[in-house]
Amino acid sequence: MKRIILCITAFVLALSIASAQPQPTFKGGRYALDNFIQSKIVYPAYSSENCISGMVQVAFRLDSSGRVTNVKVQKGMGIDLDAEAKRVVKLTSGKWTIPAGYDHSSNIVLPVTFTADLSKCTGATGADIQNAIAAYQRRQSLEDAVVTYYKNKREGKADANAEKQVQGLKDQLGFDDDYIDDVLSRAKKKLKQGDTEGACDDWTFIRNIGSTRADVFLLKYCDK
Repeated sequence: MKRIILCITAFVLALSIASAQPQPTFKGGRYALDNFIQSKIVYPAYSSENCISGMVQVAFRLDSSGRVTNVKVQKGMGIDLDAEAKRVVKLTSGKWTIPAGYDHSSNIVLPVTFTADLSKCTGATGADIQNAIAAYQRRQSLEDAVVTYYKNKREGKADANAEKQVQGLKDQLGFDDDYIDDVLSRAKKKLKQGDTEGACDDWTFIRNIGSTRADVFLLKYCDK
């Protein structure tokens, strides 16, 4: 299978082509792609708070209309940056020019670079960041337990006696009003970008941790 690798940083975009055939181009050129990706990133909360930077490689395909399909993380960091990288790559859909004869089974790999706010992260060490990544991965089982409980509760299958324990997990994870405010703010930014799907994912998550604060948005935009 052919593979095209688009390497993107804040300043440089290098194109490595796996065949001599004409290849898709982003409308406006390579720097337009760079600027588009960087302008659409809504830095995920956990990585932002813990000063985590890095690169996520996202693989995808393009159909005859330049729409992005089959999006997946080819090489990620195992944290919230992975999902955001997929999201911004999906936003490039329809913005590609496809040459005649292009092989639509070819995978394009786009590395998306995240750079934490250095003004807030001057004291963060490499060890701090690695510990934060490990902590994120450990907390996923706790988050899954909270989400599973509230999904079951909506279906009338939850054990009411377990709610106190679940609330303790939410306290441990920091799922408080300030946290929900932050998720709502990020969802608003995604909606403004035209990414209703991404906003709906955030609002659904709020509902799945036991809050009703996103219900009005779910009803209006997500048919949920």
